[in-house]
Order: sequence, then C-alpha cells, then structure tokens
Amino acid sequence: MIRDILLVPDARLKTSCAVVCDFGDSLRALIQDLEDTMRAGVGSVGVAAPQIGEMWRVAVVDTSEHRKFGPQSQGFFALVNPQIISREGEREGREGCMSLPDFTANVRRAFAVTVRFQDVEGQWREIRCEDFEAVAMQHEIDHLDGILFLDRVANLQTDVFPRKANRK
Repeated sequence: MIRDILLVPDARLKTSCAVVCDFGDSLRALIQDLEDTMRAGVGSVGVAAPQIGEMWRVAVVDTSEHRKFGPQSQGFFALVNPQIISREGEREGREGCMSLPDFTANVRRAFAVTVRFQDVEGQWREIRCEDFEAVAMQHEIDHLDGILFLDRVANLQTDVFPRKANRK
C-alpha cells in the first residue's frame, strides 16, 4: 500500500528508530508498503520506515530504474537493522528527499560502503555498494538515525537549491 510521506519539520524524522526483533508478517507488510511508496515517488530510489511514520530500523533501496546510474545497480534491497561497517573514498553529489520535496543539496558522502543488514527472514547479509547506490544506502540509513540530508550540508546558503520540476 502506498503510504503518505512525513514532511520536514515532523519530529519523527529527527528520531532514532528501534531495532527490529520480530521477523513476521508485520515486517513483511511494512517492507511491502515501503516498496510501494518508493515506486510511487517520482525518481525515488529509496525510502525509510520513519518517513512513513513507522519508527523501525527498516529501509528499502533500488537504484536500478535511475536514468543515469541504473545499469550499475545491484537491484532491490530490503534493509532490516542496517549498519555501515566500512566506508571508502568520498564523492559529492546532489541529493533530494521525499520528506523535503522542494529542495536538493550538494552532499559529501563516502564513495563506497559495505552495509551489514538482516533480510526479511532475519538472516545477516553484507553488500558492498559504490557511487550512487552507496549514496542511496547512506541516505536511507541516516533516516533510521534521525539524520536528514540537510544535516550533512556544509553550507546551507550555498549548497541548497530549489528543486527543479520532478521527472521520472
């Protein structure tokens, strides 16, 4: 089911989320809602549970449909209790967020990350991502810690921009 996205300044977006311990039907339903909501968003490559008002450490990421970076994508990921266990390099790129739809910003992130997470069954997995996919992972995991992309902007006056018209 497509869910409404919480918008800044909703306080839940600045709150750390709880660890998932129950890997049952409610988790599966939450992941499905996150996927449906992400796919309904124009240009969206990820969404985290707190963005739909669910305060659990769950996010989905899929960069495969991105017009520029899609060919390098590893596909769809449902991330439960994710944590970044290593970071390499640095890149700066323009980011947007469904919870702050009117703005984009230049954000510095690691160029590559290794993410450890549980799947829907509770099994631990690791994935190494680079470039845009790594950025998407970092962005969504930040949401689970109550961090917004604007919190990572060096200069709010020079690095934040009104969003251009949305296109898919």
